[in-house]
Amino acid sequence: STTLNLISFALRHLFLCEYHFQRYEKAYKSAAIMALRAEFENNDDIGVFSKLTNSYCLVAIGGSEAFYSVFESELADVIPVVHTSIAGCRIIGRLSVGNKNGLVVPNSTTDVELQHLRNSLPDSVKIHRVEERLSALGNVIACNDYVALVHPDIDRETEEIIVDTLGVEVYRQTVANNVLVGAYSVLSNQGGLVHPKTPSQELDELASLLQIPLVAGTVNRGCEVLAAGMVVNDWCAFCGTSTTSTELSVVESVFKLNEAQPSNVTSNLRASLIEA
Repeated sequence: STTLNLISFALRHLFLCEYHFQRYEKAYKSAAIMALRAEFENNDDIGVFSKLTNSYCLVAIGGSEAFYSVFESELADVIPVVHTSIAGCRIIGRLSVGNKNGLVVPNSTTDVELQHLRNSLPDSVKIHRVEERLSALGNVIACNDYVALVHPDIDRETEEIIVDTLGVEVYRQTVANNVLVGAYSVLSNQGGLVHPKTPSQELDELASLLQIPLVAGTVNRGCEVLAAGMVVNDWCAFCGTSTTSTELSVVESVFKLNEAQPSNVTSNLRASLIEA
């Protein structure tokens, strides 16, 4: 009788564990963020009008509520989503460069814009206005939280500011013979997407330099200007609405957006529930 009671108790416990596990798994999967599509005023170049890092997101003023809601619904509980202009322009993604540590903007950024950014971003984020001839900073610099690729002709002073403000190691490089490294590559701490015509040897050399896996690819149905068509951080990505499902799956894979999901997390959850 005692044995039967113990078996009955154990079976009930396992049933409850499995039930709760399935509920958690369902909730987790529905909440999981991967790669989403968006557009700005019928324009697929969302990377022109936004900047995404692990500590903040900038979005251009004058967009539609639909554009803002895509970002805010996924990010607002985690990092600030800041509506702003830079140098009176909405092309904030091309004019600025940033990571979790800092934000660098061109000298044409107004005092009002600079103060707005200082008031809106976390206190830990350094903000620096730089005088640089190559003022579309987002086109000439690509970075994550540790390393940056920069245009070979960028000013030495700008390089020093990037090192100090963003806390990164800087490498003067080209990508597939393009000096606009910020336009033709997108980096996170998990991986990177680069110009589709990047030779395999160069891909290997860049991956070794940056210490992250790299893939040559496109967004927005074959567009080579990657940074114009997407933004990414360590847990989510946003791509233009023309991005194909194949392109989206490459983005999710190289940036490891699917790694925080089912297999590892749910198997660990199952084990912990049963142990409980």
